[in-house]
Amino acid sequence: MTAPAQLPADDNGTPMSVKIRERILAARKRFNANDNIAEFIQPGELDHLLDEVSAKMQTVLDSMVIDTQNDHNTQDTARRVAKMYLKEVFKGRYVEGPEVTEFPNAEHLNELMIVGPITVRSACSHHLCPVIGQIWIGVMPNEHTNVIGLSKYARLAEWIMGRPQIQEEAVVQLADLIQRKTQPDGLAIVMEASHFCMGWRGVKDMDSKMINSVMRGVFLKDANLRREFLSLIPRKA
Repeated sequence: MTAPAQLPADDNGTPMSVKIRERILAARKRFNANDNIAEFIQPGELDHLLDEVSAKMQTVLDSMVIDTQNDHNTQDTARRVAKMYLKEVFKGRYVEGPEVTEFPNAEHLNELMIVGPITVRSACSHHLCPVIGQIWIGVMPNEHTNVIGLSKYARLAEWIMGRPQIQEEAVVQLADLIQRKTQPDGLAIVMEASHFCMGWRGVKDMDSKMINSVMRGVFLKDANLRREFLSLIPRKA
C-alpha cells in the first residue's frame, strides 16, 4: 500500500476537509452531496481525507456504544466504512470524470439508438441508503453528433451515480453530461430504481420503485419518436 503524501509542516494542524472546503469557498463553487469536487483535491490528499473520515467514523461508532476494541467484527469497521464512502460508493465526488473518446459521425447516422439497461448504484442524499436500478439512454444523432463507445455511457452513468443523489437530479445531471459530449438532435433517459430508504426503513415497502425520465430535443417535440423509444425499452412488468 502506498503511503500518503506528507503534508507541509505548516499544514499539519489543519484538517484536510477544511483545506478542501476553503479552496471551494474561495472559488465560489458549490459542494452539495451530488457535486464533483475533484478539481479541489491535490494528489495524495484523498488518502489524508480517508484518515480523517476514518477517525470521525470511529467517534460515531463510539457514540453508538459499540465496543470496537473487543468486538472482533467491528475493530476495523470505521476504516472500512470510510474507504467505502470515499473510494467506492461516493467515488464520483472525488475523482475526475472518465475519459471518453469521441469520434465524428462519419457515416451521418441519424437513426434512433438505445443503450441499456445499464445497472446503476447510488445512495439517497437523505439517509445514505442504497439506490439500485437501471437506466436506458436513447440518442437521436445528427451529422455533427460525436459518437462514443457503448461502454462509455455506462462509465458516465457510474460516475454521476457514484455520489449521494436524488434520482430526479441524477438523471438530469447525466443528461446534461451526455448532451455536452455528443450534441445529438435528441436525448432521452429513463431510470427505474429501488430505494432502500423505503424498503430498509420507513414504510419498509420492498416492491415499490421510482421511474423518471428526461427528454431533450426531438424526443420532447416528437410524440411518435418518444413513444417509439419508450416502447423499445424492455422493462420488466
